[in-house]
Amino acid sequence: MPANPSVSMSITKCFTETSVGFTEKMDLDGPSISFRYGGKKNISYEVRLKKYLEVIRSKYPLLKNLHLKIESSNSFPASAGLASSASSFGSLALCLFTIINELSGIGNDEVLFFRRVSSLARLGSGSACRSVYGGWVLWGRTSEITGSSDNYAIPVNDLVHEKFKEYYDAILLVDSGQKIISSSIGHKLMETNPGRELRAIRARSDALLLLNDLISGNEMNFSKIVELEAADLHAMLLSSSPSFLLLKPQTLSIINKLKQFRYDTDVRLSFTLDAGPNVHLLYPPESRDSVLTFIKSDLAPLCENGKWIDDRIGKGPELIIQ
Repeated sequence: MPANPSVSMSITKCFTETSVGFTEKMDLDGPSISFRYGGKKNISYEVRLKKYLEVIRSKYPLLKNLHLKIESSNSFPASAGLASSASSFGSLALCLFTIINELSGIGNDEVLFFRRVSSLARLGSGSACRSVYGGWVLWGRTSEITGSSDNYAIPVNDLVHEKFKEYYDAILLVDSGQKIISSSIGHKLMETNPGRELRAIRARSDALLLLNDLISGNEMNFSKIVELEAADLHAMLLSSSPSFLLLKPQTLSIINKLKQFRYDTDVRLSFTLDAGPNVHLLYPPESRDSVLTFIKSDLAPLCENGKWIDDRIGKGPELIIQ
């Protein structure tokens, strides 16, 4: 369950592709799986999936009758702090609940369907509950937004100002390798962090302010909040015990160059960070030409092998039934 509400923007080019085939089996000891990631066996992830299936079996007992053949791959580096678990479990939950719905005939209400998928995804990775939708998504109960919940995420695109509906996300790959601390370990560290309670209060306030900015179209305040939240996240990791620093020297250089560029040009451009060293540049269509030129000339040389991903807000998952 979330300590505070959060808002995310689903994107287009960074996606997970998951297929799930199923056959009935005679023994009822529990769900069994075969799993391949990128066409290869991945034992550690398969163990995590088995634990996940044991958890959700209590909610959907019919899974114990099935053998699941799961294949998955990402279009972007996994375990590098780019929300690969959120994307993967969002994709998997959509596949699993489609099967559950087909076998049990739960119903065809689209809103209820996606809320159940979102709740199912949350049990694998908290932020995965947001990844089952496109566009702007809210997770966490707030009295200001009807239908919001701690159990599942909801789309808020209908509330968002037109200014934010075509936003871009340039992902600067400072380091595509596996980060030194997993999100699961990071969450456990927060439980004993001395700033935990104040952080939850700040994050709740910032989430509501951010929603107001998305609704009103206030890009200046939006930029201020996402950048403060990025700094706050990494400050919490630095103040944990043990302490972790996920940022790289190139991360800080990119941020400093961005701030100077914004000061010199007055181009609308914001940065944010996941739990890793890579930088996300958020900007509207009007800024695109200037931002692309800036990235190619000043920022790409600071990226790993000059790599970055030119992405934008996305429409959400696509279901293909074969």
